[in-house]
Amino acid sequence: MDFILYVIDIFINLDIYLGDIIQKFGLWTYLILFMIIFAETGFVVTPFLPGDSLLFVAGTFAALGALDVKILYFLLLGAAIIGDTVNYHIGQYIGPKVFSKEMRFLNKKNLLKTQSFYERHGGKTIIIARFIPIIRTFAPFVAGVGSMSYLRFLFFNVTGAFIWVTVALLGGYFFGNLPFVRDNFTIVIFAIIGTSLIPPVYAYLKRQWEIRTGKGTAGNETN
Repeated sequence: MDFILYVIDIFINLDIYLGDIIQKFGLWTYLILFMIIFAETGFVVTPFLPGDSLLFVAGTFAALGALDVKILYFLLLGAAIIGDTVNYHIGQYIGPKVFSKEMRFLNKKNLLKTQSFYERHGGKTIIIARFIPIIRTFAPFVAGVGSMSYLRFLFFNVTGAFIWVTVALLGGYFFGNLPFVRDNFTIVIFAIIGTSLIPPVYAYLKRQWEIRTGKGTAGNETN
């Protein structure tokens, strides 16, 4: 319970935490941010780490001159691409047995949800998932478990990372210091998190409606 409260506190006061990190660690902040984004996208055991909100807050500090936006952009873009690549290869190594065996380090429920999402949207899942917490972490893993070739995965991986980092980081850079955003920073962070939850909630409600009305189909898009 204490850990959950600690994670929530980090999300609520992400600007304060990042400000302290910049003051204490200086240039090492870039490495810390790289490792957080890498871990959030690269390991299925760390989906709780901040992603969208961290990129936005980092962009805000870059606008203040505390961080270099160019270094941030290419560094975090690389972290997102490398993270997904590592996650893909981990899934490829473990293989389909992950769905039939209980593994303590995996949240089976989230894994199955991502698999269902992947079956409906195919390769586009890697792009869409960039903006959806939890699924963002599990999507490359499921792609590795499945039959997606690495070159095909790499295309979706790079495309998704480019869009995600551009929107979230530069969104913070250009809009994070507007008076309204600065004065209501906690609300804005929650709004970012809430907005990212809209797609999975919509997909879930749509799926439930299809099941109840008998309109669910056996064939799903896999392109």
